Amino acid sequence: MARPGNWWGMAMASFAHDALKGVMARPMVPGDLEFLQGLYASTRAAEMAATGWTEAQCRQFLDGQFELQHHYYQAHHAGADFLLLSRGAQPIGRLYWRERDDTASLIDVSLLPAERGRGIGSALMHLLVQRADERGLAIELHVEPDNPALRLYRRFGFDVAKDNGVYARMRREPEAFTVVSSEGCIA
Repeated sequence: MARPGNWWGMAMASFAHDALKGVMARPMVPGDLEFLQGLYASTRAAEMAATGWTEAQCRQFLDGQFELQHHYYQAHHAGADFLLLSRGAQPIGRLYWRERDDTASLIDVSLLPAERGRGIGSALMHLLVQRADERGLAIELHVEPDNPALRLYRRFGFDVAKDNGVYARMRREPEAFTVVSSEGCIA
């Protein structure tokens, strides 16, 4: 399947959800890595607080983990859209998405702590589900069992397909998408 191109910019600009007002998505570039590294660290802050490690030890560990994750994603998800989310010029998160054959993968979505709990995740999920349904794609993702986003995924129709104790692989089958013409007729 061809890469979806810049459908993100058009979809986000036209999506009428208050939580996404002013939020833009663009392909990440090498200059974004410092922000992305800090974003990754913010997603693991509670875990690091429980280690008893010094700040320097935590930073060294998280920097290494980010590098491993970044290289893994680039190597194993060729053709994916690796997007930086921003509000104006201020980066606020990342969204990694790949479409292939009959399945889309939500590889990762992360937001800065100040942006969490503001409806952005729900609005993005609505946009992704709509996109997948329009294209007849199932969506798969992996999530840790204690991740608060698990509730969000269930709300959008994801079911656990496999659980290895560390990550749950979740899947959502596409729903029929009905196109209504400008005359009000179902096409």
